[in-house]
Amino acid sequence: MSAQASVLKQFPPMGIYEILFSFLDTTNSYLGTNGTHPWAQGFPLTSRLPGAPALPDNVSFSSADMKYPPATGAPELLGVIRDYYNHYYGAKITTDNIAIFPGGRPAIFAILSFLNKNNEVLIEETEYTPYFDVLKLLECQTKLIPSNEANGFRPTITDYKRASSESDASKFVIKSNPCNPTGVTWIEDELKELVEFCSGDDHGGIIDEAYEFFHDPKPVSAIEHVKDLNETNLFIVGAATKGLQVPGMRTGWVIASEKNIEIFRNYSSLALGGVSRASQIYVSKMLGLDRVDQSRKAVGNYFNAQRKRYQTALEEMGVTLYTGPGGFYHWGRLPNGLKASELNTRLFKHNAAILPGTLCDMARRGDDGPMGELFRFSFGALLEEEFDETVKILKDCITEG
Repeated sequence: MSAQASVLKQFPPMGIYEILFSFLDTTNSYLGTNGTHPWAQGFPLTSRLPGAPALPDNVSFSSADMKYPPATGAPELLGVIRDYYNHYYGAKITTDNIAIFPGGRPAIFAILSFLNKNNEVLIEETEYTPYFDVLKLLECQTKLIPSNEANGFRPTITDYKRASSESDASKFVIKSNPCNPTGVTWIEDELKELVEFCSGDDHGGIIDEAYEFFHDPKPVSAIEHVKDLNETNLFIVGAATKGLQVPGMRTGWVIASEKNIEIFRNYSSLALGGVSRASQIYVSKMLGLDRVDQSRKAVGNYFNAQRKRYQTALEEMGVTLYTGPGGFYHWGRLPNGLKASELNTRLFKHNAAILPGTLCDMARRGDDGPMGELFRFSFGALLEEEFDETVKILKDCITEG
């Protein structure tokens, strides 16, 4: 007797988890646990960095905190997020412009879930792998913006305007800035033009700022260029995951117009039920201005130094790098026609893995496509003292055979 088919729609794991599950099947270990080298994953060190404040090791709450949290976030956390953006970027937001989510990805999924179907999503050819899965699952109509070796993975606002002019559909941008996987970052006038583009009539967009702290020489946010947030359909997504070094707290937020935040309040009432009060209390402690000022400087100093250190090592191995000044990744082409999938086969034997470029290809053209030899190397979770071992494993596997 055959097993009953599932009543649920089937879909594959998100790209990064495709590597995690493959690694688990091959090595019987979960990538990121002791003894493994998680160069495929996008999480930072969760230990104290030089010059950084100590990470809180406890959270206190009362019986009142056992109640359901408010639908769009606890007042304490909303208040410190408001103060953070107003202080550092001259924003003029209130707590009515903020909604709290259990991480950045749920926030992005919610935005795209409620996006009117007459919108055409503009997305760069090389982008954060879950965007592909969400857009496909939600059956969004998309148009790719060229981001490849021909333009150094550095598209411009002209590319967006050209794509926009090719149809009469309303346009909605989704962009990570700094970009995951490339580290390319739009700043100053370039970022201002993108904000203006997303703020125009029949336009909107998500600017995913998960790597805000990791830009050299200083953090960057699109909110600095927003004139009147309540007159836009712009969504700025942030999270405690990367810069605050607490991915396990699963706390993210969206900065948007009051009318759009109201939609998230209604969504939370039927689908989320709010975000863990304990997590919100913890993260609110981390965003106090005195503390977060130290964090921004320490995170930037540590990871920008790591980026430069690994740049030299990778280039000496023959890797052609296209990395920008943001994030905690290197993005490059392997030498001698080596496929990233083959590199992972070799790395698995050393309890290590990278993210193949094919999983950052928003057209999913596979190993024989233009990104088959490209890869994303994450140094986010690496201690300084792991450098020599990391370089040796990578060099041995790249030059193997």
